[in-house]
Amino acid sequence: MDTSSEMIHSLMPLYLTTVLGAPVMLVGLMEGLAEATAAATRIFPGALADWTGRRKALALMGYGLAAAVKPVFPLAASVAWVTGARVLDRVGKGVRGAPRDTLVAEFTPPALRGAAFGLRQALDTVGAVLGPALALGLLTLGVLDLRGVLWLAVVPAVAAVVVLALAVREPPQAAGRCASPCTDGS
Repeated sequence: MDTSSEMIHSLMPLYLTTVLGAPVMLVGLMEGLAEATAAATRIFPGALADWTGRRKALALMGYGLAAAVKPVFPLAASVAWVTGARVLDRVGKGVRGAPRDTLVAEFTPPALRGAAFGLRQALDTVGAVLGPALALGLLTLGVLDLRGVLWLAVVPAVAAVVVLALAVREPPQAAGRCASPCTDGS
């Protein structure tokens, strides 16, 4: 998902100003709104995942929302469309983080959790480097135009959702944890 998101984010200022004619100041405001949205939506999904016990479902919801809005970017006819898609993309990011990290923790033996989270962060970093490099390379070589690269970014986003949906299972409830609100004092 990070490769997809970073392909889009790295091109967004250029796309907004040259293709959609947005003033530079509006680009900054849109990015600030999007990132504030991601930060605000991170507050509740972890508690909701603990309360419901549905880590995979919440992670899938977050990844799915982000993937679902990716086609809006190349289809956008206005800055408002891009802003809406960008905000929804960041809602997806906020929703998926805590449930995803809980899945990693629950499926990893305690002695390997540091390595598992290190690997997750390394893969995040690879996506953050690969996305812009791929976008820049495709544009520089003239393989695709801006909208073409934005369309290509849909592919890794959908792939991430498919992998999560098909290859990850919901973990069994850990002993001593309540899947619904605990009423017996535990």
